[in-house]
Amino acid sequence: MENTITQHSSETNFPNSQELTEDDVQSLREKLIQLEEQNDQIQKRLLDAAVANSNYLQTIQKLKEQNQQLKEPPLFIASVMEIVDNLALLRQHGSNQEVITYIPIDLKGELEAGMRVAVNNAFGMVKVLSKSADVRARVMELIESPNTDYNSIGGLNKEIQDVVEAIELPLTEPQLFKDVGVEPPKGILLYGPPGTGKTLIAKAVASRAKATFIRMSGSELVQKYVGEGARLVRDVFQMAREKAPSIVFIDEIDSVGGRRTHDGTTGSAEVNRTMVQLLTELDGFEDRGDVKIIAATNRIDLLDPALLRPGRFDRIIEIPMPDEKGRFEIFKIHTRNMALDPDVYLDKLVRMTDGLSGADIKAIVTEAGMFVIRRRDRTIKMSDFMDAYNKIIVEEHDDEPHGMFA
Repeated sequence: MENTITQHSSETNFPNSQELTEDDVQSLREKLIQLEEQNDQIQKRLLDAAVANSNYLQTIQKLKEQNQQLKEPPLFIASVMEIVDNLALLRQHGSNQEVITYIPIDLKGELEAGMRVAVNNAFGMVKVLSKSADVRARVMELIESPNTDYNSIGGLNKEIQDVVEAIELPLTEPQLFKDVGVEPPKGILLYGPPGTGKTLIAKAVASRAKATFIRMSGSELVQKYVGEGARLVRDVFQMAREKAPSIVFIDEIDSVGGRRTHDGTTGSAEVNRTMVQLLTELDGFEDRGDVKIIAATNRIDLLDPALLRPGRFDRIIEIPMPDEKGRFEIFKIHTRNMALDPDVYLDKLVRMTDGLSGADIKAIVTEAGMFVIRRRDRTIKMSDFMDAYNKIIVEEHDDEPHGMFA
């Protein structure tokens, strides 16, 4: 039997080293190289799959957490008025209803008069909330002296002029309006696609007017606690009056200023309550003085008509996507401190970026600089801009989802 196996092995098609020709060796080498390349490709695909799987797991976890939050009953905000032994007198925000309730064991020793707590529908205390100033700081960006100027904005000369007349002049030259006998505008609304420079314009106006810049996001005003959003609006405008002259910039105002509806849920009622408080602050029974309002939105069609009437926003200004001249100015602004190679033609880059926003152009210029840093160079070449364009614009568009879920 062993002899038979030995004889069969010797008759296989595997030649020994003495029978291999140079062509056979070359063929084996080529096959080995192909197998190594295939192995590398498979390893890369496995790595990409592992990264994608990790991202999917993180997304699933976030969705589970959000789903769990949606299933939980809404919480209300209340202030602790007095504490006597194991009892606390609470005053609910919004309704001013006062209730005496037991202090949970885990909150004993931690609770003090004046604190804010989250309570459920039965006025059971769930947890102690952070101080008012801490909450307010999380939804605002406060800049005492912005360093942005109009020369940092390209392609929006007409729009900037309108903003200057409506916001800057009433703060810097109020006598002009008194001499003419007209009341200066109280606020303006900027609308247009994302990345076109709405925030930059607001900061530049605050800088030129030497005013405090207070930025708050409309989406952050929609709080999960009943009555919290309206209180935050009051706090923001109170701070603006204290730090006047000031400019309050409300970004994403459509998040809180959309058409008012009520579907019977607590969340819908809270959004409407915040919206009413915002309208009250925009009108005001007293003169706001040197407090001007600039709001911004990407979807003006979603805004409540009450926000758009004269007296709240005296001017509604569209901030469009930059045209060819505007894109050239934006490229000049972002490359003015760069060492450009003679082969860099901004005209070609302007034509390539048709339909892109100023933020897109800034991202391309920044990424081109990163390519130079990676190779430890200082001069930016045209190829760097091309690579940056392909990475920021082309690859991102290729990665966008397609099909029915896009």
